[in-house]
Amino acid sequence: MNQPPAVFGLRVNRVHLVGAGGMGMAPLGLYLSQLGFAVSGEDDQWNPAVRELLEQGGVAAVPSGLLPDDAELLVFSSAVGLTHPTRRAATARGLAQARRGEMLAEAVRGKKLVAVVGSHGKTTTTAMLITALERAGLACDWVVGGLFHDNALPPAHVHAASPGHMHPAPPARLSDGEWVVAEVDESDGTIGGFAPEVTLAVNLDWDHPDHYGGLADLEAAFGSLFAATRGAVFVSDVCAITAGVVARGGLQAPVFSFGRTGDFLYSVRGRKEGVQELALSGRFTLREAVVRAQGEFNAANAAAALAVAQFMGAMPGRDALAQFAGVRRRQTLLHSSPAVKIYEDYAHHPTEIRALLTSLRKSGRLVVVFQPHRFTRTAQFTAEFAAALAGAARIFLMDVYGAGEKPVEGGTSADIYAAFKRSGSETPITYLPGGDAAIPGALRTALEPGDVLVFAGAGDIEQTARDFAAAFKAAEAREAAWDGFLAAVRPRLGTETKLLEREMLAPRTTMRVGGPARVYAEPVSEEELRTLLAEARARALPVYLLGRGSNLIVPDEGVDGLVLSLSHENWQKFEPQPDGRIRAGAGLRLKNLCGLATKAGLKGFEFLEGIPGSVGGALRMNAGAMGGWMFDVVDEVRLMTFDGEVRVLKKGEMHVDYRYCGELQSAIALGAVLRPAATAEATDIRRQMDVYQKKRHETQPREPSAGCIFKNPPGGSAGRLINEAGLKGERVGDAEVSTVHANFIVNRGHASGADVLELVRRVRARVKEAKGVDLEPEVLLYGKEWRDVL
Repeated sequence: MNQPPAVFGLRVNRVHLVGAGGMGMAPLGLYLSQLGFAVSGEDDQWNPAVRELLEQGGVAAVPSGLLPDDAELLVFSSAVGLTHPTRRAATARGLAQARRGEMLAEAVRGKKLVAVVGSHGKTTTTAMLITALERAGLACDWVVGGLFHDNALPPAHVHAASPGHMHPAPPARLSDGEWVVAEVDESDGTIGGFAPEVTLAVNLDWDHPDHYGGLADLEAAFGSLFAATRGAVFVSDVCAITAGVVARGGLQAPVFSFGRTGDFLYSVRGRKEGVQELALSGRFTLREAVVRAQGEFNAANAAAALAVAQFMGAMPGRDALAQFAGVRRRQTLLHSSPAVKIYEDYAHHPTEIRALLTSLRKSGRLVVVFQPHRFTRTAQFTAEFAAALAGAARIFLMDVYGAGEKPVEGGTSADIYAAFKRSGSETPITYLPGGDAAIPGALRTALEPGDVLVFAGAGDIEQTARDFAAAFKAAEAREAAWDGFLAAVRPRLGTETKLLEREMLAPRTTMRVGGPARVYAEPVSEEELRTLLAEARARALPVYLLGRGSNLIVPDEGVDGLVLSLSHENWQKFEPQPDGRIRAGAGLRLKNLCGLATKAGLKGFEFLEGIPGSVGGALRMNAGAMGGWMFDVVDEVRLMTFDGEVRVLKKGEMHVDYRYCGELQSAIALGAVLRPAATAEATDIRRQMDVYQKKRHETQPREPSAGCIFKNPPGGSAGRLINEAGLKGERVGDAEVSTVHANFIVNRGHASGADVLELVRRVRARVKEAKGVDLEPEVLLYGKEWRDVL
């Protein structure tokens, strides 16, 4: 291991970082480790990828608040205050403490420093400079405040036309060269500790009002840095603030400008597929360059990087930036398809947002999700944020990411929303307070084919963006699978078979609520059923069974699956056997079963008459009423597994229980052989059925319902518990706890699935509170699991 250099006049070996997961601290930790320090780090909210990168680089991740016993120096990020437990422990122990920027200044002392500074674009520009130097073969150290895309950088000996050959490029590296390229952040006021050989100021803009009370304070800080620069200062030709700082004088180094005018000149010769061709002139020895980055802003960044590389003595070629990997969270393309392009960007200042939207506007209609960063910045730039966002076609606002700050007056997303409304802009804007749970649904409604969706902000919106992009990509893959499924099965199904896309399920259920099935099918034969199952299985598409639609609740969003119904008349057979038994098809309605059995003088099925289901559903649920269960009358069941295998099982081979048949949780009942209790006169059987029917009419509601909602707890009655909790008549929308039987939820006319589910949750909570009993649903939540909604 290298002998670490002295820092702050001290000889220390062990450094502990607080806030080590941030993009300022993590690269510093890696660089310190390469310098020979033993480095440990903690963070309250680790990004798993960053933590893994640090651990691979020799930085030990420790629990937050646990200061290692052997730590000799504490380094903390600007977001970590004096009251942080680790800082308090370090103070009590008498350890030296330093801010991130102060430690970086010490770590690079003794090298020729290229300090890349400015308000917007310095991370990308630093990464471009590193890439150009690497491709030109000039060895240098680097510390950049971001991760290269895919953590990859083309090495010097690989031609740009061979982008597949990459090697790991961490955000910090130690070399045997004399130069170090570092992104220097002004946010905490530590830039005064640097003495650069070269300073590259991409632009200056008043930001970080928590530290710089006014623009003059920011100008003074950068004026001091320019004055401390020994070799050269590079500035943008379009930044008036930078020009004002330079004009005040007091600089020892020459000043060079880059841009459309000035010393190092560029113009955009052409743009296509995210790549720009630049024509270079002025002091450039290189006359053209290809840059893999979008927008005028990045063209200027590339020109700045190439100008500084030339000053350092490197000779980057035309294609030095042609395979520029880019930096994570800077115009990161998360997903691209004909339906939508999804970008994520770190933009958190009005200038950055405006530049981002300008660079992407030609790609399609812009839909922006914005998460403001810090309450102080939001309060300072409320009107400016509203104006910058007006460049989008549709806007969604998330709550401010505080980054450790406490809220300040005028510094909330609601204030940006109000400012936007006052501006008179007709662009639709939606404020989504309280987290990102509402974002997926809102975006699904708002997006149109060909849109460009942009997630912008410096907080945790990155994860929101990645989660949405992953879900969207999965949904597109699922849609492609459905298209393949339909193309495969349509030619193999007969003309009598129903095969419908997005068929509404509410009319097919007894509760009359819920959305569509992605695909609904009514096969006419076992062979067609086997075909449907095989093609669905080949594409990992879920399959659901639907009988008469009782004993289930369909969510409003419907079911993203293949819904199979054995409703064709071929499945409704009633065939008396010579031995007195009945062969019944799975699609035969229980009411019809009872009626046909009565005509045939077969007794024992009367209890099934009032159950609004089919034989298949009754077998799967072991349906029951009036003291009888379906399997009381079953001899054997014919079923088809989801693999297409047909089996016949005797009742004794099956595992049945209250509202349950184990074998039919992963198979489809095709029919059953039923055994009557006895023979009798039809009038006598009818008389018993009338008794049951009268009792049912007296004790059960007539409005649409799914039957009993909850299972009876051991030794108890769910209906009695609900009644004793005072819940009869409780309503959510048009969903109501029946006043006739408390274990029924009825649809009073226009109930939604959401109404019913909310009422189920409310009943469970009230019974738990009043009786201490956790009621478990008996009805099925179609296409979902109850645990996901309760």
